Amino acid sequence: MFGLFDHLSHQIHLTFIGVAVLLGIAEAALLARRRRVPERDDSELAQRIRTWWVIVISFAILFGVSRTTAIVFFALVSFLALKEFLSMVPTRRVDHRVLFWAYLAIPLQYVWVGSEWYGMFIIFIPVYMFILLPTRMVMIGETSGFLRAVGSLQWGLMTTVYSLSHGAMLLSIQPPVNPRVAPIWPAGSSQESGGAALLVFLILLTQFNDVAQYCWGRALGETKIVPKVSPNKTVVGMLGGVCSTTVLAAAIGPWLTFMDLLRSITAGLIIGVFGFAGDLSVSALKRDLGVKDCGYTLPGHGGVLDRVDSLTFTAPLFFHFVYYFYG
Repeated sequence: MFGLFDHLSHQIHLTFIGVAVLLGIAEAALLARRRRVPERDDSELAQRIRTWWVIVISFAILFGVSRTTAIVFFALVSFLALKEFLSMVPTRRVDHRVLFWAYLAIPLQYVWVGSEWYGMFIIFIPVYMFILLPTRMVMIGETSGFLRAVGSLQWGLMTTVYSLSHGAMLLSIQPPVNPRVAPIWPAGSSQESGGAALLVFLILLTQFNDVAQYCWGRALGETKIVPKVSPNKTVVGMLGGVCSTTVLAAAIGPWLTFMDLLRSITAGLIIGVFGFAGDLSVSALKRDLGVKDCGYTLPGHGGVLDRVDSLTFTAPLFFHFVYYFYG
């Protein structure tokens, strides 16, 4: 189709098709339930599914065009997530000019990603921006609320820009010629797309983990984990989601990526556990600020930050896990 998706492996094509099939099944199941129980209000669920279609199609197209458009997509997600974060967190009027420098960090961070400049990518925000932002705030001369202001801005930048940019940086990782460890059977088979397959693996498992934890919790969950933070999070939901995600990682990891079975399982475990932690962290933030959703960008889901909350933890951890063994 005019070269679209040609640079991606057959496994990635099938993965996108599989996701589309699952969304189609969800649509059909919802339609059947509406006919069977017409008085039930499923409007929010229908909105969620429609939004999922928009997300998947948009990502697939931008991902399929080129590596550059995929990176731009991530930069846009970081911008929207940071914008939502700053709209929720109280900011001092005197700091509005400082916010310009925080937003400027987004294109710069993704320039390092696009140029595959690992050294600058890894230290730009946690070192240079960490020093620049409070320095600029100090120069304003206002000390009231300084700690809260600088802490909030640093946390937001680290979470929405630095963490998420690790997902895009996966695109720079290529199939290793001499990996640091010998593969444990079965070795990964997909050598065509390299980092693209890793990125699809990360996003698929992170989102699957969210859905699996929700389903397990609704079906069997009773004991709450941290009811003051998120009353819907249960022990069974968390454990069921982690186990389901790990099983899926074992099933598709060696097929979709160049990871072997052992490292696919380990990656699934990392994504399952820390995806839950990322979700919980943003839930705690919303509780503290007294808001239900981070925004209204994605109907049925809330804001962009609501959708990528788990990814803010899984992206950097998965990247460094893969980079250690295959980078």
